[in-house]
Amino acid sequence: MTRFYRRQGSILAKIGLLSDAHGRGRITATAAELLVQEGARRLIYLGDVGSPEVIDALLVEHPDKPGQTIPVNLVFGNVDWDVADLTRYAKELGIQVDHPVGRMEFDDGSAMVYFHGDQSSAFDGPLHEQVRYLCHGHTHMVKDDRVGKTRIINPGALHRASSYTVALLDTQTDQLTFFPIDKSC
Repeated sequence: MTRFYRRQGSILAKIGLLSDAHGRGRITATAAELLVQEGARRLIYLGDVGSPEVIDALLVEHPDKPGQTIPVNLVFGNVDWDVADLTRYAKELGIQVDHPVGRMEFDDGSAMVYFHGDQSSAFDGPLHEQVRYLCHGHTHMVKDDRVGKTRIINPGALHRASSYTVALLDTQTDQLTFFPIDKSC
């Protein structure tokens, strides 16, 4: 049975989605900082961390709360062989590890489910439940589809992709914006 981690209450409107850095800390830092500059007030990393440097790069100062960082939720992916060590490290830094599947519930009763996406069976439950958002990584390809009431989002990747991208989701307006990230970072 899949365990869901629940967050009750409202979630800030803009959520930054990023995935598949495969150990590339510098490009992850660039991507995370861009998302926060564009208004993200929470980051969700969708797997294939690859190194502690990527976890470090997710810690971006909160623009409205000096001395604090933006909240981060994280799941691991199929290239993360050292999940126990990476989990311990992320938790020491205050990052919420929701591996293998995370779930956030909104005040209106809708939900977001997120995972890496390397196990196709993980899609079945959230699609059957018709959650509002299902976010995943793994394929290294941008995706914005709807299946029934569920919006399926993949922000793309920060490694091994024709173009590197991240996404910003405004949960109040349902607007999704993809941002390119310079490969030279």
